[in-house]
Amino acid sequence: MRSRVVIPTVVVIWLLIGLLAAIQRGYFSADEANCATIGSTLTTIAAGPLNYVGVNPTIECPDLPQPSE
Repeated sequence: MRSRVVIPTVVVIWLLIGLLAAIQRGYFSADEANCATIGSTLTTIAAGPLNYVGVNPTIECPDLPQPSE
């Protein structure tokens, strides 16, 4: 019974700490949203408290092929 409350609480706290890290890094103040920005923001939120022990998750999106002319 106790794990039904503890595990979701830990997950919510983990994600809130990740959200705080993303806010502190200024990910939500960027005017331009692209694959790399969105990916880095979501990865930072998912990494949670690991952000504060030196983990700096970033995502680089591959270049998409351009259509032929």
